[in-house]
Formats: sequence, C-alpha cells, structure tokens
Amino acid sequence: MRILHIISTLDPQGGGPIESVRTLLTYAPIGYTGEVVTLDDPEAPYLKNVPFPVHGLGPQKGGYGYNRKLVPWLKANRHRFDGFVVNGLWQYCGLATMLAVKGHRPYVVFTHGMLDPYFRHAFPMKHLKKWLYWLPIEYWVLRGAFRVLFTCTAEKDLAEKSFWLHRWKAHVVPYGTSGPTGDRKEIQEKFLTIHPHLRGKRFLLFLGRIHPKKGCDLLMTAFAKYAARDPDLHLVMAGPDPQNWRPKLEVPLVEAGCEGRVHWVGMVEGEVKWGAFYASEAFILPSHQENFGIAVSEALACGKPALLSDKVNIAEEIEQAGAGYMEPDSLEGCERLLKRWLSASVEERETMARRAVQMFTTRYDMRENAKTIIGLFERAYSETGQSMPDEMVEEV
Repeated sequence: MRILHIISTLDPQGGGPIESVRTLLTYAPIGYTGEVVTLDDPEAPYLKNVPFPVHGLGPQKGGYGYNRKLVPWLKANRHRFDGFVVNGLWQYCGLATMLAVKGHRPYVVFTHGMLDPYFRHAFPMKHLKKWLYWLPIEYWVLRGAFRVLFTCTAEKDLAEKSFWLHRWKAHVVPYGTSGPTGDRKEIQEKFLTIHPHLRGKRFLLFLGRIHPKKGCDLLMTAFAKYAARDPDLHLVMAGPDPQNWRPKLEVPLVEAGCEGRVHWVGMVEGEVKWGAFYASEAFILPSHQENFGIAVSEALACGKPALLSDKVNIAEEIEQAGAGYMEPDSLEGCERLLKRWLSASVEERETMARRAVQMFTTRYDMRENAKTIIGLFERAYSETGQSMPDEMVEEV
C-alpha cells in the first residue's frame, strides 16, 4: 500500500512524531511504502540521504505554517496514494489535507499527544488562542478523518477533556519503534568511542529535549540529593537544549558538589543513540506530559528498565508488567524513582531487564502500527464503497 505522510518538519530535533514517520517508511517488506511531504526547506541538511522520497515545499512561514504550494501539490498527487496520514495538529498540514483529499482518498490524523489537557493548564494563553483554530478548522479536520489515531487508551480519553467539541472516530493503534539491529557490543562501543569519559561508568540515561515539560529540573534536584548514596552512579543527559536551560539546571548539582557526575552529550542519533541505551543501567523520564514517549519504547527494546512519571501515558502498564517504576510527576516522585532504583537488588534489576524486552516485543514494535494503518485504509475503502486504486488492488 502506498501512503503519504504529511508533517510540518522532518527535523530529528522535533522528537517522537518525526522518528515514527521515519520508522514507518522502512517497512516496505510488509507492504507499507510511501512518501513524505513537509513544509521544510528542500535544501535542509536533514532531508539529505533520507531512504524514502521527501517533498519539501517550504520553508514555512509563521507558527501556523501556511504554505500556498501544499494544497495544489496534494491535489496533483493524490491519485498516486492509497491513504494519507496527517501527523500532528495546529498546523496548516491538516487543513490542506482536508481541502485537497476529502472525498477522493481516505485520510487519518495522528494527534501525537497534541490534545492532552496538560497544555490547557500549562499554557492557558496558548490554549485560548487555539480556540480560534479549533472551531473553524481543527475540529472539522478531525471530524472529516476516517479515523483519529491515539497511541493508548489514556491518550484517547484525555483528548476529550481539552475542548468541549470532540466528536470524531477514535482508534487506538500499537505504537513504538523498531528495535536496534547488529551486535550489541559493537553498537555500545560507537557511543563510548565518541564519549570516552563515560567508559566504565555506571549511569542512568535521560534522552529527550532539555525542556521544562520533560521534568529535567526535578531530575537534577533529585539526583543532587541522592548522588551521595551511590558515589559510582552517573547521569547522562542526551538531547538538544534549545532554550539553553543547562546553566540553571546545574545549580543544585554545583551546590551538592556532584556536577561532574552529570554528563551533557547533546543529541544522539542512529547507532550512537542505541549505544547510549545499551551502555546505561536504566532509562529515566520524569515528564509532566508524554502521550507515549518513543524513547521509552527504545529503552525497553534494549532491555533497559524505564523509570517514569505517571504523566507518561504508558507508565502504568510498564510498571504492571514489571518493566519499570512509576511515580508522580513531582520532586518527591522523582526522588522515589531514584530511591527505588538504588534499593533494587541485582536480581530485581535483571528481572526488569528481561521483562522490558518482552514488553517491547509484544506491545511496542512499530511493525504492528504499520499493519494497523494498512488495515484501516483497506477498511476505509470497504466502508465507504470507494473503489481501491488499481495499484492497491494489485497489492491486496
């Protein structure tokens, strides 16, 4: 099946949605092929050497990302695709897809956590501004979609609490990532070669944007408090710091005299990223909001227990499976995550590691997402009575 993903950017620094699109379009062997159209500048360096066709129509202008090229491009190319996936909300991508595709081909919308009520409370002025887009645009984009996709039941239920209009056809899809391939020791060595000061050190890994939403300040304060309990334990902070937040985050570390045990390695990608997971003891994410958390599933794929806040929507099922710990998204909760890990025996940690791999294999392998999306588009043609494109009939 040939699918077009519509997304505002493919910049890897954009986080999980970008990673999911990149992962999905590697599944040609199971019948999932396609292309991507973005609002990126076609000369953007991160679009070079991408292993699937990408059409950059930008650069985009303004926060909404209006681009006069998008609707004409979609109309001219819609006959080439069996289905369309809009990734995210609050961008022109959704409106353009509805205007160009509705009635001709089925489209689905992947919300990627952007309807979480956390944003209403954390950024009330932005939420008021979103009402200007919600009533005339976003709500109808969702109503017109064949299905609105959520990564878990918790995300689906939370989405109905952001705006009082929420009539759409929701569908919970499997989500996650593709696990690492290749020799574990060789992959780990690639990370340690770049960061030799971490060789031989035990550390917890945070991987994500250095951003207030991720609870980085809680982690710094909690680590400063508990660092003395295990003098050999370090913390690695991997991810971009677009707000240059690091100097403020280091204040409690300096006061506790443990700033040398927190290592800021910047953004890691590819096998270097997988090597960071393999080299770590466990993954930690005390986030205030996370509809899923691609990095969580990546940690599980590498057999690393996940230490999570209760605002990571899959945290409860991970704790119930014995693959990690869950505590409130507060300083006290973050401290308990560290305390529980430090108190765990070797046997308990090994059991959690085994269950982490089992959980990834059964629940968070992205191949199941690809199969589900294929099935949804096949169902769309069946329910609407539309004829499948000739190319699709041949594949099915």
